[in-house]
Amino acid sequence: MNDGNAATRVIQDLRARVRDAVPGSRLPSVRELTVAHQASPVTVSEAIRHLVAQGLVEARPGRGTFVAARPEPPRAPDLSWQTVALGPGVPGESEMQALLALPPQGAIPLSGGYLDADLQPAAALGATLSRIARQPAAWQRGPAEGREDLRDWFARETGTGLRAGDLVICPGGQSALSTALRSLAAPGDILLVESPTYLGALATARASGLRVVPVPADHDGVLPDQLAAAFARTGARLFYCQPLYANPTGSTLAAHRRDAVMATVRANGAFLIEDDYARDLVIDADAPPPLAASDPDGHVVYLRSLTKSAAPGLRIAAIGARGPAGARLRSARLLDDFFVAGPLQQAALEFVTGPAWPRHLRTLRRELRDRREALLTALHRHLPELVPAVVPRGGFHLWVRLPDGADDTAVAAAAAAEGVIVFPGRPWHAAEPPAAHLRLTWAAAPPDRMDDAVRRLARALKKFS
Repeated sequence: MNDGNAATRVIQDLRARVRDAVPGSRLPSVRELTVAHQASPVTVSEAIRHLVAQGLVEARPGRGTFVAARPEPPRAPDLSWQTVALGPGVPGESEMQALLALPPQGAIPLSGGYLDADLQPAAALGATLSRIARQPAAWQRGPAEGREDLRDWFARETGTGLRAGDLVICPGGQSALSTALRSLAAPGDILLVESPTYLGALATARASGLRVVPVPADHDGVLPDQLAAAFARTGARLFYCQPLYANPTGSTLAAHRRDAVMATVRANGAFLIEDDYARDLVIDADAPPPLAASDPDGHVVYLRSLTKSAAPGLRIAAIGARGPAGARLRSARLLDDFFVAGPLQQAALEFVTGPAWPRHLRTLRRELRDRREALLTALHRHLPELVPAVVPRGGFHLWVRLPDGADDTAVAAAAAAEGVIVFPGRPWHAAEPPAAHLRLTWAAAPPDRMDDAVRRLARALKKFS
């Protein structure tokens, strides 16, 4: 007799009986099952224990085996109360999630705010971090404002005249921006921004309870007369600006506007948050100096990050200002998270002070130029009407205007269906956009895929012609 087959027969028999019986019904005894299936008592007992473990039968010593009570199906959780407790959502959350979403497999990304993996110095960073991680001292608590040698490097590299003591290290530029807005403004205060401007700045400002007022800008940056009018009309004391290769437009504040912008900020006793995220993303020519370089009286709050020019995982940035404003920034960082991880700070310092950093920047400049030219060539070939009049000389992005009447959100959705990811222009505006645009990014896809990407975009646009 094959006990293995006998056990299977006993289990199948009992399962069928359980299925057709009500809970508490008595099942055949071990003796009856032994005779019915020509199995040993041990085999039958093992089969019953197997079903007991599954919760199908219940063994009552001295009384027999019974159909187990069927557990009630779990109650679906009722989370509806959270809708009332949480209140309205924070504006901009869905747009930020879309901006940071990874592209579907097979899609060509013409959107994103970070370097393509092929452009990141991952091997050099990994080797540096691996070596540092084995040093016990790297894991110890450091200064709340960040390593002094790393702050000193930022101070020297920025060319702003800021000192190491004016700066604080932050876990990325977005965190630094959040720190600045919370330190320099209170809920209900007004923040002036270029229009359009960085989506993350809009989302952070609104999450901080600030009222955002847009100021018109063009390919030469913010319009000084409009900035002066906005200050006069609103009484604002804070202006957020990306003077170099602004995201999303790629514009750089022209030399003939810089003095006027700074004079307006000074005249209104205001702060200008200079987000210098693209300092290392120069393509065509040397970048102009930061606005903070001509600001001895502490009106400029300066922010610079390594994340955009190196890798998304290198969450290292510095923010600083002269005087009490700098002290506010340092206090806010202490309350947020005490300090940035020591191994990451040390790895960043060793990377940017070693030979790998200038080598990476030279390679990056060449690669970004190739990708930008490949994107422009593809636009000239397939969508010449979208080629912008002024091409950014650095950064990641092209800001292209769609034909009149086009819906940028619908176009972006249609493009995604064709397998190319672009970002609509509407979320980059603090108020109603004057026209429909797309932000196209050249840093996220290799040159040899640009032509295919733009052909897919052209197919999407044809659906609306």
